[in-house]
Amino acid sequence: MTPDVRDRTGRPASLERFPEEGCPIPEASWDRALRLIGGHDEIALACHVNPDGDALGSMLAVAFVLRSMGKRVVASFGDRIFAVPRLLGFLPGQEMLVPPDEFPEAPDLMIVFDCSTFERVGLLGANAASAREVIVVDHHPSNTGFGTLDLIDANAAATAMLAEQLVYRLGGRLDRDIATCLYAGLVTDTGSFRYSSTTPAVHHMAARLVATGLRTDEIARELWDRSPFGYLKVLANALERVTLEGGLVWTYVSRVDRAAYGLPYSELEGIIDIVRRADEAEVAVVLKEDDHGDWQVSTRSKGTVDVAAVCAALGGGGHHNAAGYTSYETVEETMAKFRRELRRLS
Repeated sequence: MTPDVRDRTGRPASLERFPEEGCPIPEASWDRALRLIGGHDEIALACHVNPDGDALGSMLAVAFVLRSMGKRVVASFGDRIFAVPRLLGFLPGQEMLVPPDEFPEAPDLMIVFDCSTFERVGLLGANAASAREVIVVDHHPSNTGFGTLDLIDANAAATAMLAEQLVYRLGGRLDRDIATCLYAGLVTDTGSFRYSSTTPAVHHMAARLVATGLRTDEIARELWDRSPFGYLKVLANALERVTLEGGLVWTYVSRVDRAAYGLPYSELEGIIDIVRRADEAEVAVVLKEDDHGDWQVSTRSKGTVDVAAVCAALGGGGHHNAAGYTSYETVEETMAKFRRELRRLS
């Protein structure tokens, strides 16, 4: 059934605009995006590998509106093991997801969400390279601008904020499904409104989403208050080996750690938020070994250090206070290079 995109206010989408929040993306870019979308019957959507709430939520929210417009929609992410993380299993619209091998090889129009670099598209990189048009919707300051059309706002707290604008500009309005997806993106990338990126615009958006009837307590439970018992065991191992070196606190989680308790890689997301609590440390790092033996490096800063610059120098990117990259070396070699870049850029 085609979803209803009416919101509770009954206001036309054209009035769902808040000028005080600003919009640094040129109107000409938005207009071109609307022309491209309007001119295609099939639209392929993608978000970054190992999707978080902002990536998957933004993509699915826009997918709902495109489907309501009568577009044929396929959505995916380029992981070698294609599976939605458990904590995002509550997001509606997952029937629109397809594995990478079912994604169009050369889409006429592809929209990519929350990817700061071309590499973050993962297995869908060849599809993006073959696409006639690629619209990149993102908020990372380190974004390299790899689309044929880039809708990038580094001041936005989440890609979900840009996805909401796209929803309205396409003539859509908020229903509970769309709002759930956007709210998941907004709260995950603002740390449940705790990060410095939380502006008045963020709270205005949250109010619009909650007005659709969201149960924010249920969403919070799904995102932060549930985990398998094995997570506690793996967390205990990570905290047992945690190391404090001056203003740097770090630890790692190996595949062996996870295998002992059958814990999927996707369950490790929250460990960095526990490690970063150390008062003595300005920077926190957690190395997480994925299912292929690569180390996914998550970093956090309390504000003084620009971890995005450090991670960019190591092949990744992100935000001033939260960034990451992939390392193909050992834990010791990875941390040695990280310390070197941290000293150089601090």
